[in-house]
Amino acid sequence: MTDSCRNYLPPEWAPQSGVMLTWPHAHGDWAKRLKQVEPVFTEIARQVSLREKVLISCYDRKHREHVGQQLTDTGADMSRFMLRTVPSNDTWARDHGPLTVVCHGETMLLDFGFNGWGEKFGYELDNQISRKLYGMDAFGHAPMQTVDMVLEGGSIEVDGSGTLLTTSRCLLAPTRNPKLSKQQIEERLMGSLGINRILWLQHGYLAGDDTDSHIDTLARFCDRGTIAYVSCDDTQDEHYVELKAMEEELKSFRAADGQPYRLVPLPWPRARYDEDGQRLPATYANFLVINNAVLMPTYEDPADAAALTSLKACFPDREIVPINCQPLIYQFGSLHCVTMQLPEGVL
Repeated sequence: MTDSCRNYLPPEWAPQSGVMLTWPHAHGDWAKRLKQVEPVFTEIARQVSLREKVLISCYDRKHREHVGQQLTDTGADMSRFMLRTVPSNDTWARDHGPLTVVCHGETMLLDFGFNGWGEKFGYELDNQISRKLYGMDAFGHAPMQTVDMVLEGGSIEVDGSGTLLTTSRCLLAPTRNPKLSKQQIEERLMGSLGINRILWLQHGYLAGDDTDSHIDTLARFCDRGTIAYVSCDDTQDEHYVELKAMEEELKSFRAADGQPYRLVPLPWPRARYDEDGQRLPATYANFLVINNAVLMPTYEDPADAAALTSLKACFPDREIVPINCQPLIYQFGSLHCVTMQLPEGVL
């Protein structure tokens, strides 16, 4: 990065060339639930392919053939897909995929470090995916730069006006960048992403979430002045106090123009648990904005319809496409977590 060029990280609603997915396989945590989860990935991929390209990392050649057949069987337009053979530990492309900045109208991929959300899970293969795809020319002519800092895409939100929203629980976790102070983290984010201010949430979490409170499960920019956020109205729920505190923080924040944000509460789905009795992090904040549409996770829940109405108010010019993501939460993530958008000019 030269002084003459200031990077710009486009917001998710900026025009996209495609979306990156890392397909589930029998060698990872999805082994027991492949039959349930593959249809979710297939539907996400199909919906994206109706509007832009899809870059898919497959475990090996046999897996790549299998994924191609799955997509063909759904009637998807295969000319929109790019399937590459890159082994992975897991499927969370949001966190191991590259962040794409724009400089002088040219795109550049930033390859931050990924360490399994603070070394909670195996990550060696995932941390190499972006580099390996780059080596296969999967990203066209966009150059790639390695950034000496651990950062997951799900931990940051940008509004396109120089503002970054994040949680201190995640970005300041000692398992991520133990040698960096808060000020140093801010300086690196500002330098690499072209940010001029950072809004830190001190509150907010979801039980079952093992990312240390990724912002994309809690609060999301919908435009420069609007934030959709998870709201808990059940006073008996364990999240109530924390999420009310988060709501108050959001009310105190100001947009880049000095005005309060328009805050849109997202409904609270009923509590879900896995077979071990662990609560699962179902959240409607984990939506994905793509060209002309928003893919919204649903959970076969009474609140699904209200969530769709709320998001429609946030994105009046885009189609809201519900996708049943109940299988995804059994590995403690959802729709946004398994995707990484690539801006115009990459694929």
